[in-house]
This record gives sequence, C-alpha cells and structure tokens, in this order.
Amino acid sequence: MQEKVLIIDFGSQYTQLIARRVRESEVYCEIVPYNKVPEITPEVKGIILSGSPCSVNEVDAPTVDLAKLLAARPLLGVCYGAQLLAKNNGGNVEKSDKREYGRAHLEIDKTDDVLLNGVSNNSQVWMSHGDTIRSVGDKFELIAHSDSKVVAAFRGKEGEFQHPVYALQFHPEVFHSTEGHKIIKNFLHNICGCTNSWTPASFVEETIANLKTTIGEEHVLLGLSGGVDSSVAALLLHKAIGKNLVCVFVDNGLLRKNEFSSVLEQYKGMGLNVIGVDAGYEFLSELKGVSDPEQKRKVIGRVFIEVFEKEALKHPEVKWLAQGTIYPDVIESVSVKGPSATIKSHHNVGGLPERLKLKIIEPLRYLFKDEVRRAGKQLELYPDILNRHPFPGPGLAVRILGDITEEKVKVLQEADYIYINNLKQFGLYDQVWQAGAILTPIKTVGVMGDERTYENVLALRAVNSTDGMTADWTHLPWDFLAKTSNDIINHVRGVNRVVYDISSKPPATIEWE
Repeated sequence: MQEKVLIIDFGSQYTQLIARRVRESEVYCEIVPYNKVPEITPEVKGIILSGSPCSVNEVDAPTVDLAKLLAARPLLGVCYGAQLLAKNNGGNVEKSDKREYGRAHLEIDKTDDVLLNGVSNNSQVWMSHGDTIRSVGDKFELIAHSDSKVVAAFRGKEGEFQHPVYALQFHPEVFHSTEGHKIIKNFLHNICGCTNSWTPASFVEETIANLKTTIGEEHVLLGLSGGVDSSVAALLLHKAIGKNLVCVFVDNGLLRKNEFSSVLEQYKGMGLNVIGVDAGYEFLSELKGVSDPEQKRKVIGRVFIEVFEKEALKHPEVKWLAQGTIYPDVIESVSVKGPSATIKSHHNVGGLPERLKLKIIEPLRYLFKDEVRRAGKQLELYPDILNRHPFPGPGLAVRILGDITEEKVKVLQEADYIYINNLKQFGLYDQVWQAGAILTPIKTVGVMGDERTYENVLALRAVNSTDGMTADWTHLPWDFLAKTSNDIINHVRGVNRVVYDISSKPPATIEWE
C-alpha cells in the first residue's frame, strides 16, 4: 500500500509545483479539488491545503470541512490554506493595506520548531497574497514573521488539535523561497512520518504488478508516438503482459526526417510487438487547403482515429486500449476551474474506446513528465527516445504556418534535420528542453551567386523549461547559429533567410501555432 499525502487544491497556479516538491522528496502525493475531497484512507499520512486566487472573505470563497481534516491527519496550510485555518479558528484575515508580493525574509520566533528545523534566520521566501492574517487566533501561535512584520508561519498550540497543524503565509514550493524544500521535507518526514518510498524502482515494480493483476491474460492495444510517454507506457505493459501487447505506430506524414523508420526499428529492438502504419497520404490529403491551426489539429485527430480504428479492427482479441496520459492531463480534467475545452484534443483517441468497446488502461496517469523520464531510465529505455525533445502531437503541421503541402513538409524536414543534428554535434541537444524549426509563409529577397531569389523565411526555436507551462528562450552560441543558418540556406532549396526566435512563454507560446 503506497503511502501518500493529499494536496487539496483551491485553484492556485502553484498547486502542481507543491506536488512536484513533495514527489522530489520521494513521497507520493495526489492533488484533489477542494470540492471533491475523498475519504481519508489509512495510506494518507498528511494533508496540504494549497493557495488560491480567491479571498477567504468572499461570500462564496472555496472551503472544505476543516474540522474533519484537522481530526484526521497532520495538516499544512499554504497561503490561502493558512488564511482559511486562521479565519475558521478565531483569527482575523483582512485586505492588505500594502503590497505583499515578491521576496521577503523570515524572522524565526520559535527556533526549536520542527517545521523550520535547519532553516536559516533571515531566509528568503516568496509572498503572493492580497489578504493578510492580522491575528492567528487563540488556538495558534506564531513561529515566524517576515522582515516587514507580516505573519509568515504559525502552528497549533499543544493540546488544541488531535494532530500537528502548521500554516505558512508564503509559498515554500517556489524557487524564490530558497529553503522552502527544507520546510516541505520537514513536514513530510518529521511531522507526517513519511518514508522515502516514492522512487522510480518502486513505481516500476508496483505498476507492473498492478498491470498483471488488472489485465490478466487479456490483450492490449497501444498507439505509439515515438515520444517518451507512450514508449515508457509500452515498456511497462510489455514487462507485464509480453506479446499480449499490440503496439501501433502511425506515420502521419508529419514526422521528422527518417523518424518513422528509425523509431520503428528501435521499438522492434526493444522486443515490442509493433506494427508500423504508413498513412502519410491520408493525412496530407485531408489537410489540403487547411490553414487554421485548430482546424489542422481537428483534422489530424479525426484521421488518426480513422486510421487507428481500421488497424484495431484487425485485432478482435484486444480488450483494452492503453494511453500515455500523464498526471498534468488528469489534473486538468478535474480542475477546480473545470476541464479545458481544447487541451490536447489530438492526444487521446476520442470516442474510439466506446466504438470498439475497449476498456482504458493508463499506466502513467499519476506521473509528472520528469518522473516518466526517471521511470524510463529505470526500464532502460533507449537514450535516443528517453531524452528526445517533446514533439507536438500534430507534428510539423503546427510548425508550417498556413496550409500544408508535401513540398513544404519536405523543406521543413530537411531544415529541421540540419538544425537538430547540429545541436547534437555541438553538444547542445541535451542542454535544450525543446527545439524545432518553423517554416513561415513570409518570402524575402535574397542573392545566391549572381541570381536573385525570393524564398521563405525559416525560424529556429529553442527553449528551456521544466514542464512546458513556462519557458525561456535558449541562449545558443553565435557560432552554432551562424553555422546552422549557413548550412540550411546552402542545402535547403526554398529557404533564403533564417531567424532565431527570442520570445519566452509567457507571453509567447513554445509552438508558433
């Protein structure tokens, strides 16, 4: 039975970051919306209340049955969670009369406190709240305040609650709280009594055992993309059920140069029972004349389902459909703010399970992206696949601005091939989170030899990120950019100008479409 911590989400932009910090401490956790809190089962060792964009003083402010939670397990309130604890236990929370956003410094009042054990006095923390706690109430005592005398941390007085209760009016999970990781670890290990049981090895072992029990002798169908998520899912299933896993790798005509053949060979080399389907003609035919980015995605999603269904019908023995869904997708679908209307509309195969009467299995549904990679390393997934940059589901279709033609795909494949190979040759590939070339519909005048040219502008994009939610453009060396530009212009007919995208996310996005 995997011990875990529950994170109750009130809609904060930082909730996933709390979960990541908990997982980095080798403790398993799950995020649940405040309005869907489950029963507290024996494996739950502690509870964390997240922040929120709301005010606790709003008429319809999000709340939970605090008395029930306080009676159940040790509890930590973060920002809004801290304010909720104070307000509901005799404290006073009011609108701030000064801006409390940004860096602050802790002044520790209780130097013997377990939560702040090992934390330096004057340690930097990150404040982000519109309300402030004026008083914590009679059931709590202050353990730290900020350098501007704002309540920073407090705890339940001895004998007031059944379990330890702590609250922070700053965000320990963000990078700018320099010793926040210590505070989170102290709560997990020293207050909740969690052990370091959440490791790649433990996940792999437990998941394979669960898959064997769940699936038994039945057959499973899995669509492979060449990316790390579906590949790790395939290896887990392969170790659980062997040849009863049928993998389908579809070439939509929008993959990188030589990717279909090379990845197919790698999958076969891993012992997977994999079928390659060359469907490039179907996809490009349906995309003819389509320029709108969202329409492109819908066309690709529809054709993929049609191609995949045709292949699935050849395997009547299959009872399960496996998907590479990861935890951020799951969280989004049960979000406090409601499921997104457009998130990854191409990612999972629409109504296919219902039409084919297949059950769904999602081996990675509780993993973040970095955890998927760690599990893949544990499974000895080929480094070429394990360390491959994220690639959009619609492929090069969203890196060709405007309508798609076979000629444009070939131009972009060649340019992208040079770009990615140069990154590898310069030793830069593993230093970049994601890179790709974008073919624009803009044409400019150039000169090659004595001839005037009028050809396309190609943009290069490279970003660094943790999970794609935010991203900074990568400062690639000038000599690399110079050589790559020269190589592309000299070897790719149809491109006479190369530019480098220096936009970060936000306000830009990683992909151009």
